Amino acid sequence: MNVIETLENEQMRFDIPDFKAGDTVKVHARIKEGEKERIQVFQGVVIRRRKGKIGATFTVRKVSYGIGVERIFPVHSPFVDKVEILTRGKVNQGRIYYLRKLRGKAARIKEKRTL
Repeated sequence: MNVIETLENEQMRFDIPDFKAGDTVKVHARIKEGEKERIQVFQGVVIRRRKGKIGATFTVRKVSYGIGVERIFPVHSPFVDKVEILTRGKVNQGRIYYLRKLRGKAARIKEKRTL
């Protein structure tokens, strides 16, 4: 293993749960405003999960006051405090960009049944 791979393995986080596109998650992100630091919760549907080692990211979409808001979070970032999975979605695609065109009840995702 070379030096870059060892540095990447040291910085990777293993406390993030396993989730995929279609899941509804709560992302607790650290926000710095001047000297103060607080935690902001961003709750929405994961529409994309980009794999990779240290460069893995996921995109979360929510509708806030009638406007769709998307935010991209790095998986291994220290600014992501924790990720909570609320529901598991039943989708057939890895990227569900079609949610951007849907409005209201049409934008709902069926919940995966667990036994």
